Amino acid sequence: MSQLVDMSPDRNRTERPLTGRIALVAGATRGAGRQIAVQLGAAGATVYATGRSTREQRSELDRPETIEETAELVNEAGGVGIAVPVDHLVPERVEALVQRIDREQGKLDVLVNDVWGADPMIGWDQSLWQHSLADGLRTLRLAIDTHLITSHYALPLLIRSPGGLVVEVGDGTTEYNGNNYRATVFYDLAKTAVNRLAFSQAHELRPYGATAVALTPGWLRSEMMLDFYGVTEENWRDATAREPHFVVSESPAYVGRAVAALAADPDRARWSGQSLSSGQLARVYGFTDLDGSQPDAWRYIVEVQDPGKPADATGYR
Repeated sequence: MSQLVDMSPDRNRTERPLTGRIALVAGATRGAGRQIAVQLGAAGATVYATGRSTREQRSELDRPETIEETAELVNEAGGVGIAVPVDHLVPERVEALVQRIDREQGKLDVLVNDVWGADPMIGWDQSLWQHSLADGLRTLRLAIDTHLITSHYALPLLIRSPGGLVVEVGDGTTEYNGNNYRATVFYDLAKTAVNRLAFSQAHELRPYGATAVALTPGWLRSEMMLDFYGVTEENWRDATAREPHFVVSESPAYVGRAVAALAADPDRARWSGQSLSSGQLARVYGFTDLDGSQPDAWRYIVEVQDPGKPADATGYR
């Protein structure tokens, strides 16, 4: 199993603030979703981990990670992991999933919408008229429709009792996405929409005592990103020879700990409707990445990377 299960010195293993809480992490096969599930489990939650890649069948991404592995990592971390194969573009499958959670648990405390899976379809730096229309529209379906479908069926269960939390996982804060063009029209629209989804859901959930936020990791050392640079989590710094700004990157456990901290905060409603980052919440809640650092990638991107300054994460992790 991955070393990312390690809870590191900043968290007391005997403290399980989410014991008895029920979470659904939609899109938990790999990357941020996997570690959000694991870190919720480490805090004591029961986590339903969904995705399309199983040991019997892979999604079109053809990656080796599976939801069964994610559930096992949740168990290893101290929670209860339940793997459920679900294509979140199929309403009937999502409805059946929520019915199962209701039948087995009778409630839902945390919903994390992390479905993505569109990277192979992004024509990076291609203009709208150059980009494959089919791939672009598929990207929007994976990035937006999946989240809407999941919330449509899950929210009635989540609002059954006050205190529920919805986390929309995206890429970039509202401020950054609102002031910067993100690679292609389709990618830009997808990542902007996720932030707005959190804002809209917060408005509708507030009368029911529930909270919705948008949350972005920084430069994520996902399995795909590590493969791209030909490194592992153990030697990831070697990638800075190829991309110096990778020095500010973070493990997926970091954003996972951000979600766990939000879920454990009795005053989480103060964040409702906001666009947050893992680095921002680390400063508030005091959690760290696996190496004990607190990367603040979005501040670094704005203050160092985008202005073209030499890579230097001093003061940013």
